[in-house]
Amino acid sequence: MNHRIAYAIVALSFAVSTAAVAQTNPVIDIFPKGTTLHGNVAYNNDTLKKHLLDIYLPPNATGKVPLVIFVHGGGWLGNDKYADIGYMKKTVAEIVSSGFALASIDYRFATQAIFPAQILDCNRAVSFLYDNAEKYGLDKERFALMGFSAGGHLASLQGLSKNNDVKDFFMAGSSKAFQFKAVVDFYGPAELILFPGASDPKSPESLLIGATPLSRPDLAKAASPVTYVDKNDPPFLLIHGENDPLVDSKQSQLLSSWLTVAGVQNELIIVKDAPHFGPMFDVDEIRTKVMSFLKERLN
Repeated sequence: MNHRIAYAIVALSFAVSTAAVAQTNPVIDIFPKGTTLHGNVAYNNDTLKKHLLDIYLPPNATGKVPLVIFVHGGGWLGNDKYADIGYMKKTVAEIVSSGFALASIDYRFATQAIFPAQILDCNRAVSFLYDNAEKYGLDKERFALMGFSAGGHLASLQGLSKNNDVKDFFMAGSSKAFQFKAVVDFYGPAELILFPGASDPKSPESLLIGATPLSRPDLAKAASPVTYVDKNDPPFLLIHGENDPLVDSKQSQLLSSWLTVAGVQNELIIVKDAPHFGPMFDVDEIRTKVMSFLKERLN
């Protein structure tokens, strides 16, 4: 299957059309009864639809609660802040029922703006959550990232580059005071040059950076999470399907190896027979690992 077409299928498979539901939230029923929703919050003080986020607060929350920031996948070309929630139902529900808040963010597609627009948006969203932590009852000292596919790439990039103070990754006036306690990366790309489409101008990774990775290795390097690994990075939990046809498991293996070399705590889980995404990642065994990791780092 053509690399570009395969990603398009991913983007469409779990996309949730919001045109007919306007101000409603199509995934709220997945969350525990009593969850408080702050929906479609503008995080950049503008009217861009891709600059919105949703905050889900646990029922009967008292005091400041830790936050898991959820970054959706879709090949940097599709999907929205509801998408991966749809097949990670039990994990999402357990995160919130365990007393954690969850914020799911949107960001601009590569067809709207090339990299670093996506990481600019992700960091701006987290800056907003940090600056407004008191308003929403969040503990600004206990933030974690969780991303899926392209969102795994962005979550990893965000978590790894934060302590490098990459000026091109922050919008003017954004707070940089936040830190991350943990990163959960589901099958995210780690090194763009490893993609089989690295010489294809129509591949998602080429569209992301505005050039093929092989023709502009400098841009590919700047957009690759492995570039920013150092000993001061937060702990990682990496989860990847054994039979992933879109993002080879070598991507997560490489990131895990770099983290290990740098002395950063990490665990890599290769899910037997699993594809690129889907309910196979929401099973009890993986969910238990994810929750144990988050509780250890955020409690």
